[in-house]
Amino acid sequence: MVADDAAGSGDRSEGDKEMDLKVSASEDVDVDMAVSASEAPSPSDGPPEEAREPRKWKWAVIFLCFYGFMASIKPGEPFITPYLLSPEKNFTREEVTNEITPVLTYSYMVVLVPAFLLTDLLRYKPVLIIQGISQVVIWLILLLGTTLLEMQFMEFFYGITMACRVAYSSYIFSLVSPTLYQRVAGYSRSSVLLGVFTSSVLGQLCMSFGNISFYTLNAISLGFVSFGLLLSLCLPWPKRSLFFNRMRNQEQKDLVAVAAKSELDKMNPKDSVSSSAAAPCSASRWKDSVLVQMLLEVRNVVRRPNLRLWSLWWVFNSTGYYLVLFYVHILWNKVYPATENKKVYNGGVEAASTLLSAVMSFIAGYVKIRWNIWSELVIGVITAVQAGLLLLMVTTDNIWVCYLAYIFFRGFYQFLVPIATFQIASSLTKELCALVFGINTFLGTILKSIINLIFADKRGLALDVRSQFLVYFIYFTTLTVVYFVSAAVVIIRHYRNQPRGGGGTNEQATPTELNPVAAGSEAEPLSNGKNAKA
Repeated sequence: MVADDAAGSGDRSEGDKEMDLKVSASEDVDVDMAVSASEAPSPSDGPPEEAREPRKWKWAVIFLCFYGFMASIKPGEPFITPYLLSPEKNFTREEVTNEITPVLTYSYMVVLVPAFLLTDLLRYKPVLIIQGISQVVIWLILLLGTTLLEMQFMEFFYGITMACRVAYSSYIFSLVSPTLYQRVAGYSRSSVLLGVFTSSVLGQLCMSFGNISFYTLNAISLGFVSFGLLLSLCLPWPKRSLFFNRMRNQEQKDLVAVAAKSELDKMNPKDSVSSSAAAPCSASRWKDSVLVQMLLEVRNVVRRPNLRLWSLWWVFNSTGYYLVLFYVHILWNKVYPATENKKVYNGGVEAASTLLSAVMSFIAGYVKIRWNIWSELVIGVITAVQAGLLLLMVTTDNIWVCYLAYIFFRGFYQFLVPIATFQIASSLTKELCALVFGINTFLGTILKSIINLIFADKRGLALDVRSQFLVYFIYFTTLTVVYFVSAAVVIIRHYRNQPRGGGGTNEQATPTELNPVAAGSEAEPLSNGKNAKA
């Protein structure tokens, strides 16, 4: 964490970071990329075999980026809600709002943790294949399904695809040596972002100028996702991953060492007695495992003020952000129920918002500010702007105003994503950072599910879409008040603690810029003083 919590976190040098925060992705990949940026295996693991053969890993990276681009091309995706509400499917707005869409959040919550663990245990590729199969099932149901239950199953499989996205994000780090992590991370993010943008533009062109039906557009999408599934079958199989396979390799080394030790013991029986007495018991070995140690260290994260702040931002603000994304298409249909398919501009709006999000994320990489003092204020101002944009979406009857409000809402959120990623990741080891991001994402998913169950679900209040957006406005307004109060406390405390003579330390006066240095830096981020290099 870059921040200097007066309570003790301290500024960290940005020379210890290997993350490229100047390239971000759309709403589909921001969380997954943050996790994957931290999931890159430690340089201490040594370069993989692929890194020793430049031509081999280059082709592997190119193929993976091509897969990421093609798997992101689903031109019918921005038009799923209009399709469900159109005469072609003829579902009511209440059914889509209160019975179909909530299933997505519940599915994502249930599948997220198993997907996170299986991604590492199975070494990425099987999870990408599962994602591809789920995509094919989604579009088959959209084309052939007619009942409410079938559409709920469609949303269930959509939740699986969202949970499996982390596999692609972290896969690429298994292909190259640590010195190339920063570069290939930029390649993978750019390929997905370009795919999402191309998909939205293609879908809008088909609707506005091709004059095709929603059914035909979804059939085209089925073709693209089927091709993506075939590409996933052709991906190379990585030989290592972050947690399980690394520990498995270490256990194999331990077995070899034990076997060699036993041979020596046969030659020197006297030494075997003393060595066996010093051998650690099996009960304590699991306590020293990487995963258990990280779980024990997670509790120290909440003791660091700025780590706690940005983790809470990740949980609470991402919850509101994704709820808006899940329901905004229904709101657009409420504001402007288009009678002609060519007048539905969802694809163009998604393309514009994706482009603005990329620009805002890029700008965030160059922001120079004293985050230890101004983090709460910056978050509060941006959250207040987002609350205002939500109020505008709720009250306006002009669809173009609603479109613009949504575009800027997404852009402001994406501005803070790379900053939050940097602030959290810069103080932690890569393994612990991956776990923290995973926990933050899971907690946010639980909160989304609770809000959905209370306000959107048929078993709860079953509010209409405008009332739901009013709830989101109140939610963001409440967060704004909390952030402003926290900002006032932090700023007052900071200036009270400054020496009266104005002789503050240079460290406190130095702004921090989110610019990573060379990826080849060997210094490891600190984690409770462990793994620190002198």
